[in-house]
Amino acid sequence: MRGELERGRECFGRRAWAEAWRSLSLADQAVPLRGEDLQLLAQASYMTGRDDDYLRALVRAHDAHLNTGAGVSAVRCAFWLGLSFLFRGETGQATGWLARAQRLLERQNRDCVEHGYLLLPVVEQQIGVGESEAAYATATSAAEIGVRFAESDLSAMARHQQGRIRIQQGRVGEGLALLDEAMVAVTADALSPLVTGLIYCSVIEGCQQVYALGRAREWTTALAHWCDGQPEMVAFTGICRVHRSEIMQLLGAWSDAFEEARRACAHGPQAAKQQAAGLYQQAEVHRLRGEFGAAEQAYRSASQCGGEPQPGLALLRLAQQRTDAAAAAIRRVLGATTDRLQRVRLLPACGEIMLAAGDVAAARAACAELEAIAQTFDTGVPGVLAALAAQARGAVELADGRPEAALGALRCAWSVWQQVEAPYAAARVRVLMGLACRAIGDDEGSELELDAARTVFEQLGAAPDTARVAALMHSEALAHGLSPRELQVLRMVATGKSNKAIANALFLSVKTIDRHLSNIFTKLDLRSRAAATAYAYEHKLV
Repeated sequence: MRGELERGRECFGRRAWAEAWRSLSLADQAVPLRGEDLQLLAQASYMTGRDDDYLRALVRAHDAHLNTGAGVSAVRCAFWLGLSFLFRGETGQATGWLARAQRLLERQNRDCVEHGYLLLPVVEQQIGVGESEAAYATATSAAEIGVRFAESDLSAMARHQQGRIRIQQGRVGEGLALLDEAMVAVTADALSPLVTGLIYCSVIEGCQQVYALGRAREWTTALAHWCDGQPEMVAFTGICRVHRSEIMQLLGAWSDAFEEARRACAHGPQAAKQQAAGLYQQAEVHRLRGEFGAAEQAYRSASQCGGEPQPGLALLRLAQQRTDAAAAAIRRVLGATTDRLQRVRLLPACGEIMLAAGDVAAARAACAELEAIAQTFDTGVPGVLAALAAQARGAVELADGRPEAALGALRCAWSVWQQVEAPYAAARVRVLMGLACRAIGDDEGSELELDAARTVFEQLGAAPDTARVAALMHSEALAHGLSPRELQVLRMVATGKSNKAIANALFLSVKTIDRHLSNIFTKLDLRSRAAATAYAYEHKLV
């Protein structure tokens, strides 16, 4: 089986992960592999989505290194086992392996790079108990050890931790710069495949948390290229598709976004968290399109995988006109969420739902909190967090009867959504601008804003929003007591059509059209077709 071992090593070197796993496994069945080759088998297992095989191979590698006196190599294996169990939420196993790694390292009684690696889980523990400055100092020490030993993996992981800490502290510019520094090593292909994938995913998540959308797009594109170059890789391909789906949805490519999310769930064995993220993305597209039954099922499936179905599910309830259920759901999840950046995902939906429920005070409180967070975590121009806050402020001002103040905030929000090329978000703001224009008597401005929004919604396939805007555009005429059919007849009269022509077009009798026209004259206090035509044009109904 010497040939299979050599083939496995060769396949590992060119990142043919499935072939590497097969050949190394066959070689191991013939003659148990040595520690170094067991580590290769472990990584090939991880990259092909065989998480349990990965852990078993690492345990065997750890034991093999101990048996041959390679204590430092055993420490490295114990570190990765501890970190893996930490990521899986298995605290007992994680603590046990990390304690073993520390004990083995103390026995070595010499300076080595493993001292730096064992600082990384300490950083995570310090972050978990709120000791952010201590965590930053520990990460700095780890990074310095990485530089001293020219260990690129350690340096990049520590820099990445420093960046996430600074972002959590509200020092966003400094934090993003540190994440960029870690990504320099990633994009230069200077890191091991496993560390490359971990940093890619964590950095993209960090950028998305503070709505640094330009960076998120850039790194997601780079991650996609990296994944495409390793067609046998499973470990990071699914989450890459989820990130791409999120960006496609923002840019208005909803069909592509749905397909990417579907493929994320279908791409081999997936971790529950990743599966939940893909299902949530599918649910979001269903909801925006008005496919409420499919959206409901996808949100429920995401929840069954351990994902949080909010705020999407609450917004679905709102679209279904189940406002009380929507309000209860959004209040529950906000009450259970303390992290400020996680609350940002929920607060815009909270404001919208509370306004629909008539609770302007609660909407105003959500808006104020969103504004405070935006000031703390501002990422510069264009400031997407600031746009979310401005949009919320505009909606509250409008509900409070201050349309002029609403327009100022809404124009700021619309400008940002235009810059980041987010058509759906921009169209939603234009609806609010149209309502604000109507409130100050600018009927022409209102029509222009609503019509522009309706055009975008129609292009996107946003059926619920399209219907809502159509209803808003007809509401002025309906306020005079006209039925939808009477409004339709009035518009056709205004274009010069005879009663017979109108009857043919609507597949009704001439007698029925006569009756509709009589009702129109009575309701609007008009005496002739000419007066009806003038009324329609004066009130911009045609």
